[in-house]
Amino acid sequence: MNLHWQCLDFKSLTPHQLYSILQARSEVFVVEQNCPYLDADGADLSCDHLCAWTEDQTLAAYLRIVPPGLKYPEASLGRVISTSVARGQGIGKQLLTNGIAQCRQRYPQHSIRIGAQHYLEKFYQSFGFVTVSDIYLEDDIPHVEMLLPTA
Repeated sequence: MNLHWQCLDFKSLTPHQLYSILQARSEVFVVEQNCPYLDADGADLSCDHLCAWTEDQTLAAYLRIVPPGLKYPEASLGRVISTSVARGQGIGKQLLTNGIAQCRQRYPQHSIRIGAQHYLEKFYQSFGFVTVSDIYLEDDIPHVEMLLPTA
């Protein structure tokens, strides 16, 4: 799959891009995971948004880069998704690799903390993340906090 990667601050997103992001996040987190919650949490305004677009401008993968101090003392990656058009093709690995690189570029002095769904713990460990919490429930889904130390 040929993808075009973009990392944009909130103000640089076009209406089409923003709609695609919010639609994909709702499809994955609210509908697929059967987890009714308000996805538009106010943090997006201060975050950078890493998107992978197909040739026809369909969103294939997405994550947001959260600045230090907004959610955690460290920088953070969140709302990590591969959409249904891209699953099973290794896009998640590309997304996380690019997300870590973009986060390091913006916040080189900071570790990266994530709240990972527990079933993805080994996936994140393969990128160097270390589990730093016990399992906890967030919206009835088991999670763990993980930390990627500064490079």
